[in-house]
Amino acid sequence: MTRLNVVLFVALVFSGLYLVRVSYEARRLFVEVERAQSEERALETEFEQLQLEKRAQATPLRVEKVAREKLQMRTATPAVTHYVTHAGATDAPQAASAAAPGGQP
Repeated sequence: MTRLNVVLFVALVFSGLYLVRVSYEARRLFVEVERAQSEERALETEFEQLQLEKRAQATPLRVEKVAREKLQMRTATPAVTHYVTHAGATDAPQAASAAAPGGQP
């Protein structure tokens, strides 16, 4: 009977140690999940702020201002408009000969 008591006592001790280890691991994982959820909330907030900034940067007035200041673009007027016409089939050999060195095709 004493052998059975010793075996049961050893099983009880191992069971208790396993329970402590599992409880510690569960607490550690819970803290890790809470930390990840907190990081998720922070990233969602940052994403929303970036989306707001993106919408603010893409307003038509700002785009026009940047185009005028940084790219030196201006509104098209008839005074600065250049019209390109298609040269007819009869003009094509003359244009080619003018482009070739020496005037010969």
